[in-house]
Amino acid sequence: MALVLRIMRKADYRGAVSDAFTIRAMTSADLSAVGPLAAALVAMHHALDPLRFIYLPDPGKGYAAYLGSELHNPRVVLLVAERASDRAVVGYTYGRLEGRDYNALLDAAGKLEDVFVDAAVRGRGVGELLIRELLRRLAEKGAPRVVLMTATTNEAAQRLFARFGFRATMLEMTRESDEAPT
Repeated sequence: MALVLRIMRKADYRGAVSDAFTIRAMTSADLSAVGPLAAALVAMHHALDPLRFIYLPDPGKGYAAYLGSELHNPRVVLLVAERASDRAVVGYTYGRLEGRDYNALLDAAGKLEDVFVDAAVRGRGVGELLIRELLRRLAEKGAPRVVLMTATTNEAAQRLFARFGFRATMLEMTRESDEAPT
């Protein structure tokens, strides 16, 4: 089932202009478009804290391969946002069902792993649509709750997540060792 959003921009002298975005399941045909989006997500995190967030050579190719391996996993939800005017993939989200995790003191839950929207269409509700549909599909799969991690400096993402009822529950802290591991 595809979800469609029509957003009206301010009218100019020619009248209203509309953009439509469809949220749908990711397919293998989308991986070449999702790879660069995932690479941008990796680069964004790496720029926030290069000691904490890895940056591997060609992250888009690697991430596309990883997501491709997850496409048929029944515990995974992979969605894309497609612009109707040209069918370009302009965002994606990735979530999964996780079992009980004693180390994290977390019962079974859905986990929102990634959500990323191309900068050219940010602010048009695409991220909200992706999250809303991901939450719906994870609930359909039986997720009693959904958890996520977000960078402490990514305040825009935190505000977006808060609008969906997410609350801060943990704070990851990182310390670099004085010596390299042997």
